[in-house]
Amino acid sequence: MQKKVLFTASTFSHILNFHLPYMRQFRQLGWQVDVACGGTPPASLPEASGVIHIPFEKSMTSPKNAAAVRLLRRQIRKESYDLISCHTSLASFFVRLAVMGMAHRPLVACTCHGYLFDDRTPRMKRFVLASAERLTAPVTDLLMTMNEWDDVYASSHRLGKEIVKIPGMGVDFSRFSRYSNQEGAALRAELGFSPEHFLVVYGAEFSPRKSQADLIRSLSRLPDHVVLLLPGTGVLQEQCIALARSLGVERRVVFPGQVSDMPLWYAAADAAVSSSRSEGLPFNIMEAMYRGLPVIASDVKGNSDLIRDGESGLLFPYGDAQGCAAQIRRVCEDRELARRLGQTAHEQVRQYALPEVLPQVMAQYAALLPLEEDGRGAVPAPEREAVRR
Repeated sequence: MQKKVLFTASTFSHILNFHLPYMRQFRQLGWQVDVACGGTPPASLPEASGVIHIPFEKSMTSPKNAAAVRLLRRQIRKESYDLISCHTSLASFFVRLAVMGMAHRPLVACTCHGYLFDDRTPRMKRFVLASAERLTAPVTDLLMTMNEWDDVYASSHRLGKEIVKIPGMGVDFSRFSRYSNQEGAALRAELGFSPEHFLVVYGAEFSPRKSQADLIRSLSRLPDHVVLLLPGTGVLQEQCIALARSLGVERRVVFPGQVSDMPLWYAAADAAVSSSRSEGLPFNIMEAMYRGLPVIASDVKGNSDLIRDGESGLLFPYGDAQGCAAQIRRVCEDRELARRLGQTAHEQVRQYALPEVLPQVMAQYAALLPLEEDGRGAVPAPEREAVRR
C-alpha cells in the first residue's frame, strides 16, 4: 500500500519557499504527498498530489480555528496518513491538536522554525505560547529545532518524544550563480544610485517581528550616501513609508515590494542587515553571507547562531537604532573590515547549503519510520542523541 505524508503550514507560500525539495524526496520514494495550508492556494503546487485549504486565523482563540481543527481531523481520518510534517507555529499547534485522542493516529514530525517567544517575551504571552507547545508535546513524535535557544528550551521542557537540532532547511545557493556583479551594478544604476552610494539590503515581510522601522531610524543617523533597500510586503509597509517620509530619508529608502530575484538585490548591495526580534535560522542572512556581504544583525536567537560578532558579521542589541547605525557605519567606512567579514561569512555558511542539509533532515524522517516499502529506509538513520533530561 502506498504510504502517505501530509505537509502543513499556516500559508502555502511557506511550503513553496522551503519544502518543495523534501516533498520531491518523498514523491521519488513512492509516497503520496498532500499539502494542507491556510491562505490562497497557488495555481500549481509542484510535487503535491492533493492540496487542501485550511481556514487558519492568526488569532489562536478565533472560532475559525476550531473549524480548521475539525476539517483537519476529517482529512487525516479520510486519508489515513502515515506521517504529518508540520511547520510554522500556528499550523503546528492546530494540526497536533487535531490528532490528539485520535485512534491509530499518524506519526507527527514538527519542525520548529523559531519559537515566537524567548527570555525577553512578556510573561503572559510567553505563558500562552509555551503552554500550547506543552499541550501538544505528547503527540510530537519528532521535534526538529534550528537554533541553540529553541533546542535547549524544547529539550529541558520535553516538548517532543525525540528532539533533534538540524541546520535549518537548507538554502539553494545555486541561484546565486545566475547574477553577476555587472548585473548588480545595472540594478543600482536603474534605481538611481552610483558606485559611491553604500547600499544596505534587508528582504523581509513588513511585520512587527521584522522591525524595519528600527532600520529607517538608523538610516536617519547615517551619512546621505547610505541607502536602505527593503524588498517585501506586509501590514506595516505603509507605516514604514510614512516613517521614512517623516524623518526626511524617503529618497534613501527603496520599497520595491515583493521581488522574485533576491540574489540580484544582494548583487547590487554593499552590505546586508537584519533588525528582527527573533528568528529560527534566517534564510535572508544565510543568502547574504553566501554572497559575501558583511551582515549587520540584531543580537537575537537565530541571528546570533549564524554570526560570530566581529568575525563573520556584526551584531547590535535588538531595537537599538543608534547601535545599528554605528555598526553600519563601521563597514561603510572600513572596506577592509567589510571584505574580511564577507569572506569569512561565505566560508562559514556553506554548511547550510541544501545539498548538505537535505540528507540530514531526511535521515531524521527515516529514523522515525521506514521511508521505503521494504523497510530499508531512504537514507541511513542517524544515531540520535538522547533528549536532555
